[in-house]
Amino acid sequence: MRQLEKPLVTVILTALNQEKYIEETLTSVFYQTYPYIQLIVIDNASTDGTRSVIETFKAKAPAFQYIQNPFNVGLCKAFNQGLLVAQGKYVIDLSGDDIMIADRIEKQVACFEELSSDYGVIFSNATYINEQGRKLNNHYVIDRNGKSLEKIPSGDVYKNVLEKYFICTPTMMMRTESLNQLGGYDESLLFEDFDFWVRSSVRFKYFYQDEILTLKRVLSGSLSSHVYRKGSGMLASYYAVCNKAYDLNRDQREFDLLAARIRTFIRKCLYAQEFELALRFRRLLNYIENPGWQTEFIVLLCRLHLPVNFAYRFYIKNLRKAFIPEGFSF
Repeated sequence: MRQLEKPLVTVILTALNQEKYIEETLTSVFYQTYPYIQLIVIDNASTDGTRSVIETFKAKAPAFQYIQNPFNVGLCKAFNQGLLVAQGKYVIDLSGDDIMIADRIEKQVACFEELSSDYGVIFSNATYINEQGRKLNNHYVIDRNGKSLEKIPSGDVYKNVLEKYFICTPTMMMRTESLNQLGGYDESLLFEDFDFWVRSSVRFKYFYQDEILTLKRVLSGSLSSHVYRKGSGMLASYYAVCNKAYDLNRDQREFDLLAARIRTFIRKCLYAQEFELALRFRRLLNYIENPGWQTEFIVLLCRLHLPVNFAYRFYIKNLRKAFIPEGFSF
């Protein structure tokens, strides 16, 4: 059998009720300038016309594997279904509403092949687009040459991951071997990114490729918008990841960064009225340092079970938008 000249890349495309966008996403995979691609499409029991669009597309371009889930197994498990049959050296996790620039895979493979084996992830800049496809803003602000104006963490980014959100998830290309060593995504969680960043960056290096290679669609009902919804389960997943980070931390600076992140989640628990979860976050924080009076005051408000969720969601939806650029994720 003739050996491929370049490594195979597996694109795992998970879709759930993305009828309006899935055809454009699929097209962006087929129009890649890189020829060695294994595409695995997983429909996670969509209830709109997503499945019909995929089947119509496959009738015209059958060169991809299609998995139809009879019920929604969750984002993480759906991705792992694809990972089980992935044959590529590298893997891309693609949502059914995002778009890859035509030469993205070609450029990321070329970059990855120059890196040592201790690099597990490449990520890049991205442009946010709205539901109609109109460009909003870039993930990292760029200069006239398209380069980021700020220095983006690269190499050992574990401390950076603990400190703040800075990686645009759909821009990542991951080494399949690294993913398999981690056991794929944690299927007990509602989302993959924060947990994957924590577990992978403590073991593998990350490389930032300073180009815009992906269009990330911003939708009002996206999973990230559910963090302030009472009972959504988002904050419970964050709590699980914080516990993992506690066990993985290597020095005091990392514990300090984790403590600051936990304080943020305690505030979010108040806004989401996840009062009991706030107390669990507080106990975890207490293992690291004294919570201090400000955090204890927030915890006290949680103990009083103040009904603040409606007011805060109104603020997020109507007032805060007036001061935050469209497309910005908070």
